[in-house]
Amino acid sequence: MTMRIVTRPDFDGIVCAVLLQDFIPETAGQGIYWVEPGSIQNRQVSINAGDILANLPYHEHCSMWFDHHVTNRIETPFSGAFAIAPSAARVIYDHYGQHVHEKHHELVIQADKIDSADLTEEEVIRPESNPYVLLSMTISGRREEDESYWNSLVYFLRHTSIAEVMNDPDVARRCQEVITRNALYCEQLVQCTKLYESVAVTDFRSYATAPEGNRFLPYSLFKDAVVSVKIRYDQKDKNYVILSVGHSIFNRNCKVNAGILLSRYQGGGHFGAAACRFHVDYSERYIPEIIDILKKNEPIENHGA
Repeated sequence: MTMRIVTRPDFDGIVCAVLLQDFIPETAGQGIYWVEPGSIQNRQVSINAGDILANLPYHEHCSMWFDHHVTNRIETPFSGAFAIAPSAARVIYDHYGQHVHEKHHELVIQADKIDSADLTEEEVIRPESNPYVLLSMTISGRREEDESYWNSLVYFLRHTSIAEVMNDPDVARRCQEVITRNALYCEQLVQCTKLYESVAVTDFRSYATAPEGNRFLPYSLFKDAVVSVKIRYDQKDKNYVILSVGHSIFNRNCKVNAGILLSRYQGGGHFGAAACRFHVDYSERYIPEIIDILKKNEPIENHGA
């Protein structure tokens, strides 16, 4: 049986792939299938026996599953592991504890830090102060043409040090592009963001291609906000809107469970960060409802959607 890793193209997904290839040698020569959570939820991809899903919603055809998103929890028995943890990599690391090596320890600590947004303001404003944070910003699931880059990062992080990874010419070029792009992204955020009480709402639907940049910058730019909302069109299909919600990592006073909230709007995620994708026809109802719930800033159990 072919054992294929299926994971998400973000830093946590990269580290998941590193760990699984190290802990399950049969996966190393099979390639990695990179998909977004919505593709699993909407049945847009084929998952087969032998597939190992990580950092993604469960699929009944997979042979193993590892995840940490609260809205993905299932009651059905399965092979693998699920836990509410800072990263899916941490779930894999703990599951295979007897096999871990020293090199895995730092990778998982950084995956925890980045995926749970446990960053300092210095790391947000100057990501180059932490090589792992800067490297994570070179990974975007919106660029499918980067698949070979994601694969190369898995190889590099398995076989070389972080210093060697950062010195690779392609990685160095992409890191410099991130630093340049973040400067422009600051300007675009200021232009496209409105503050509704303690909710910072960034609407990029006026752009043919939504700007990309440091996802933590809104928390530094809009310090009175306890939560941010980003709205954009799906680049693959402009008939769909993608909306993401994130608790401020500096003003930690948001009480709304973002994952549970957006699970009511065709999405899901964590307590502090979540996303949903819906048809444009729902925009006029969904977007004001989501913003209104966030403005009230009460525990999600007190709200209906």
